[in-house]
Amino acid sequence: MEWHISFYNQKVEAETLSFPKGILANFLHIAEMIEECGPALGLPYTKSLGSGLFEIRAKGTEGIGRSFFCTVKDKEVIILHSFIKKSQKTPNKEMKIARKRLKEVKS
Repeated sequence: MEWHISFYNQKVEAETLSFPKGILANFLHIAEMIEECGPALGLPYTKSLGSGLFEIRAKGTEGIGRSFFCTVKDKEVIILHSFIKKSQKTPNKEMKIARKRLKEVKS
């Protein structure tokens, strides 16, 4: 059975799908690989952030996009939060949003 990707809510879906063209193309490519092979792709595509939280690392000529996700039963990947990185380090604000949503999904 292949993996299925869904979004935490419509706002997260809209944020993700509004990535700049190049970043969105890379995100969609990685999403297809996750659906075929599962979320444990490893660098440079995905990375574990600990406690069941992972990130999709999408790059394009316009910059870098990040989408935090978790996995749940029945081979489902839920995109919890997406944003465009503006600095080297992932902002704490973005991490807090993802971790809060992770707790909601897992409880």
